[in-house]
Amino acid sequence: MTAVLERPAPPAPRLRRDRRRWAWGLGALALVGWALAGSGLFTGPVLNPAGTGQVGRFLGAAVRPELGAEFLGVVAGSTLVTVAYAVLGAGLAVLIGALGAVPASRTTWGRRRTGWLLTRGGLALPRGLHEAVWGLLLVNVLGLDPWVGVLAIAVPYGAITAKVFADLLDEVPRGAYRALLAAGAGRGTAALYGLLPAAAGGLLSYSFYRLECAVRSAVVLGLVGAGGLGYQLALSFTSLRWEQVWTTVYALALLCLVADVAGRAVRRRVAAPRPGPQRDPVLTGAVLAVLALTGWAVWYLALSPAALVSERTREQVAWVASAAWPPATDGDLLAAVWAASVETVRMSVLAVAFATTGAVALAGLAARPGRPAGPGRAALGVLTRVGLLLLRAVPPPVWALVLLFVLLPGVLPGALALGVYTLGVLGRLVGEAVEEADRRPGEALRAAGAPPAARWLYGSVPALAGPVLALALYRWEVVVRDTVLVGLLGAGGIGVLLSAATSSFDWPAVTTVLVAIVLLTVAVDLVGARARAALR
Repeated sequence: MTAVLERPAPPAPRLRRDRRRWAWGLGALALVGWALAGSGLFTGPVLNPAGTGQVGRFLGAAVRPELGAEFLGVVAGSTLVTVAYAVLGAGLAVLIGALGAVPASRTTWGRRRTGWLLTRGGLALPRGLHEAVWGLLLVNVLGLDPWVGVLAIAVPYGAITAKVFADLLDEVPRGAYRALLAAGAGRGTAALYGLLPAAAGGLLSYSFYRLECAVRSAVVLGLVGAGGLGYQLALSFTSLRWEQVWTTVYALALLCLVADVAGRAVRRRVAAPRPGPQRDPVLTGAVLAVLALTGWAVWYLALSPAALVSERTREQVAWVASAAWPPATDGDLLAAVWAASVETVRMSVLAVAFATTGAVALAGLAARPGRPAGPGRAALGVLTRVGLLLLRAVPPPVWALVLLFVLLPGVLPGALALGVYTLGVLGRLVGEAVEEADRRPGEALRAAGAPPAARWLYGSVPALAGPVLALALYRWEVVVRDTVLVGLLGAGGIGVLLSAATSSFDWPAVTTVLVAIVLLTVAVDLVGARARAALR
C-alpha cells in the first residue's frame, strides 16, 4: 500500500498596490484641487451677465451661416492659403525631423550620453515655443513674407518630429545596424541604412499625422495675421458677424475632416500592409499627392528662397539678437513671470481635467460599435463625432474670445477654452482607444446579462485607464504650449506678458518671458514622462 502525503497548497500570491501609481494619482488630485482653488471660482465673481446676449447671438448664427457667393469665394481663397501653409510647413518639418533624427537617437551615440543630451537639449528650445510665438518673432525679421507662416510651423514641428523619429529609430530591431557597425561603417551611416528602412512605416504614419496637425496650426497662425482661414475668422469675429464666423468654422471643420480621414487611411495601411512585394497604391498615391501639393504650394505662395538670405533679413536678425540680449532680470519682471507661470500651470491642469472627464464620458458614443447597432445608437454616435470635430476645428483663441463675453478675465476662461478644444482632440483619441481595446470582457458581461452601464464600468474602464491617462498626460504637455496662445488674446497666463512685451518692443523682457516658457514646457514634459513611466 502506497502512502500519499498531502502537501499543503502553495499560498496565494499577495496583491500589492503599486505605490508609485498611488502617489502619482494622489498628486494629480491635489494638483487639480490646487488649480481649482486658485482659479477664482470660489473666491469672487467670475460671470459677466452683460455678455450673455452676444453668446446667444453667436450660438443662434450656427443654423444660419453666411452663404453668399462673394463670401464663399473669400472663404475658398482663404482655404487654399491655409492648405498651402500646412503642406509646406509639414513637409519642411518632416525634412528637418529626418535630418535631426539620427543625431537625436540614443542608438547613434551608444554610451556617449553627453552628445545625446546636448542634441535633445537643443531640440527643446524650438519645440518649447508655440507656432504663434514663432510667427510673432519671424514677423519682426521677415515682415509679411509668406515664409513667416511656413517657418512658424516648420521650426517647432521639425524639432518635435526629430524627437519622435529618433524614438522610433531606437525602438526598431538593431540587427542590421550592428552588422553595419561590425563591417566598419560609422554610426551615422549604420543608422541611416540599418535603422531607417525598418522604421519607414512608423515614420510615414507620423508624417501624415503631422500634416493633420499642421492644418490646425495654419489656422492658428492666421489669427495672428499670417492669412488664410484663421485671418478671415479673426476679421469676422472682430466685426461680430457671427454668420460669417460660422461659415468659416464649417469650412475649418470640413478641412480638418478631410485631413483626419486621409491621415487615418494612410496610418491604417501602414499598420496593416498588403501582402506581396507590390507597392501599396494607396500609400504611393498619398505620397505623390503630397509631393504635387508641395509644388503647387510653392507656386501659389510665390515663395522666394532669396528672402531668407537677403541683406534686410540679415540686418533684422542682427538687430533683434542684439536688442534681445541680455535678457531682463529686474525683480518686478521676474515676479510677474513667476505669477504668470503659476497661472499658466493652473490653466493647463483645469483644461486637461475638464477634457479628460468629458472624453471618458463621451468615449462610448464616440467609438464605433464593434457589432451592428440600431439606428438610434448609430445616429447618436455620428452626432457625437461631428460635435467633437467642431470642438477641435475651432482654435482655442476663438473659444477664449467667446467665453470672455460671459466670464471675467483670468484663469477660468482660458482653462475652459483650452478644455473645450482639447475635449475635441482627446475625445477622438479616447474613442479610437475604445475601438482598439479588447472587447472580450464586455462581451462576457453581456452574456451574463449585465446592463450596458455595468459592462462599460467593469468590462472597459479597467483596460482603458492606462491608455486614457497616458493620452491625458501627453495632451497636458501640448496644452501648456497652447496656454501661451490664449494668453496673447488676454485670457490669462504667461502669454499676456509676452503680448505686452512684444507690443512695446521690449526685447530683453521678451527674451526673459521666452526662457520662462521653454523652462516651463521642459518641466511639464519631464513630469509627464515620469508619470507615463509609472503607468506602464
